[in-house]
Amino acid sequence: MSDDATETADDGDASVIVVGGGPAGLSAALFTAKNGLETTVFDTDATWMHKAHLFNYLGIGSVGGTEFMETARQQVDSFGVDRRQGEEVTSVEETEAADGFVVATEAGEYEADYVVLATGANRDIADELGCEFTEEDVVDVDVDMETSVDNVYATGAMVRPEEWQAAIAVGDGAAAALNILSAVKGEHYHDFDVPADAERVFGDAVAE
Repeated sequence: MSDDATETADDGDASVIVVGGGPAGLSAALFTAKNGLETTVFDTDATWMHKAHLFNYLGIGSVGGTEFMETARQQVDSFGVDRRQGEEVTSVEETEAADGFVVATEAGEYEADYVVLATGANRDIADELGCEFTEEDVVDVDVDMETSVDNVYATGAMVRPEEWQAAIAVGDGAAAALNILSAVKGEHYHDFDVPADAERVFGDAVAE
């Protein structure tokens, strides 16, 4: 269970940059921001979700893809994610000291300790960073979604040749975020909330 869903954990200045704001990217951002890590999302809104209507997402009977994205964005915003809508990432490079990353956009440069790539079928940034690829020409990751480059994670369609599903992408983002949180906190971390957590965060608005 997360220690406190409303308080920022004492994690130093650990920061996460998420490149891509589809289901995978926003899922990763939700988990890291909710648990105290400084989190920035860069999103050009190129997600395929705008072409989708979800019937196969567990717990959701029927929802349009655009409506799903609007709700997801509101959710991450409520937990303090710095969501930079429309700001495109042009490059991601390791710092000279190899202790983090510099993420460049046309607006400037940003530094982070961890990078989560969630750019769908576009794998250019992963390639430029030197991430290893599989024989199927997708980014090679371990079970925690970490690439061959330490502290760089790839999610969703980047790592799968065919299984492009919102539910899978959300799971990939969560797996990456939990691995980052475990690394920052120095122990396996479980973000498991109980009704009391929901009541504390949402008050009378909590779902029954």
